[in-house]
Amino acid sequence: MSFVTRIARHTIPKISRNQCRVFTNGVPRLSKKQIEITFVKHDGTQIKTKGDVGDHFLNVVIKNNINLDGYGACEGTLTCSTCHLIFKQEDYDKLPEEPEGEEVDMLELARDVTDTSRLGCQVCLTESMDGIVVRVPEVVNDLRLPSTS
Repeated sequence: MSFVTRIARHTIPKISRNQCRVFTNGVPRLSKKQIEITFVKHDGTQIKTKGDVGDHFLNVVIKNNINLDGYGACEGTLTCSTCHLIFKQEDYDKLPEEPEGEEVDMLELARDVTDTSRLGCQVCLTESMDGIVVRVPEVVNDLRLPSTS
């Protein structure tokens, strides 16, 4: 098996599983379905907002200018764990897919990781998530930054 074939077999299935948006030649929908999301900061502060179905949690934070220190520093390129979110068990169990590959690697580097942790840049919003509440850990771990110790 050639090197290119091995890479294609490893990469193509991952891309199709993580695809959130379907592209079409049709007329775009002018009004997108939105759901309500509550981010709970480590100090208990709740930030209620709305997000478009099909977007990632990271996009919701960016589009709504939500101030979460350091959140999404790598802009969704899976090179940090700053968009670490903690889901309630029942919400985590309903997520369409399990974390895998690079997301698992980044979660291993996150602080305060739990069994229900995910990276917000990897979880797409679905209509069934309407009203979801997610916790944002106190400390983010961005390995791209120099150590302050």
